[in-house]
Amino acid sequence: MQSRTTSRPAASRLGLGAMAMSGAYGASDREESLATVRAALDAGVTLIDTGDFYGSGHNELLLAEALRGRAREEYALSVKFGQLIGPGMEFLGADARPSSVKNYLAHSLTRLGVDHVDVYRPARLDPAVPVEDTVGAVKELIEAGHVRRLGLSEVGAETIRRAHAVHPVADLQIEYSLISRAVEAEVLPVLRELGIGVTAYGVLGRGLISGHWDPSRVAAGDHRARSPRFGAGNVEHNLSLVEALRAVAGEKGCTVAQLAIAWVASRGDDVVPLVGARTRERLAEALPAAELELTEGDLAAIERAVPAGSARGDRYPSAMMASLAVGN
Repeated sequence: MQSRTTSRPAASRLGLGAMAMSGAYGASDREESLATVRAALDAGVTLIDTGDFYGSGHNELLLAEALRGRAREEYALSVKFGQLIGPGMEFLGADARPSSVKNYLAHSLTRLGVDHVDVYRPARLDPAVPVEDTVGAVKELIEAGHVRRLGLSEVGAETIRRAHAVHPVADLQIEYSLISRAVEAEVLPVLRELGIGVTAYGVLGRGLISGHWDPSRVAAGDHRARSPRFGAGNVEHNLSLVEALRAVAGEKGCTVAQLAIAWVASRGDDVVPLVGARTRERLAEALPAAELELTEGDLAAIERAVPAGSARGDRYPSAMMASLAVGN
């Protein structure tokens, strides 16, 4: 798979986001998850994204098993830290104190079974801790050889500049899709000014614009049941956008998911979409998007089908939206 190189590690055109393998969208099949990670590596995917709070450590342990026997240089691990989750997936805020940062990494290295992570990033800003202090702790971990690069997640332009002044930022992980384009207004220009890459998550809107979403099949424990975009009154409108996109995909000879992923990839060589596949079937559908070239006519048709700002509902529940610097 053709790779993209920015200040982050050399990355394949698509990365694999592992969150869904640890209960975020309901129960997952463990063996299928392991097989999906291995299939992604076999297909040339090199970037794997996780968080120490995904399944309260479950995701890192799962990845350790999936990666066992693979050469360490075969893959790059992006790890988020600092988000506090209680039993029952209760959101408890963020803790990005320097002592906590180092403690989190010690646990992540043990669970993952590696001696370093490639990109280490706070999942959210901790309003009680200056970002300079958090970045300073990651800088010390980089100097000690436990971390290769500093990343950020879901922060605004001012925070990016402040962090970058302490230590070069490799990339920003942020939601970016046809229905989540707020990053384009202020954040993306600053990233490009500073030479910072983008790891785009939510490229299928958590499945909403995948072409496969069925509102009647929300599993127990699926956090999308609490998401405004999936709620009654919004989801029907949003799915009408998907049907318009399906017509464009039909003309292009691809699936809706492939078209949506390819649109994100088309935003620039500094943008790497994360695919949140948790089955080999969904992974196999997503991978051809890496080679799907979109013409100016294709992009215009996509824009007519899903205009900027056309989705209804926030991308997170209100309590979580309050912690974000960038909106929808």
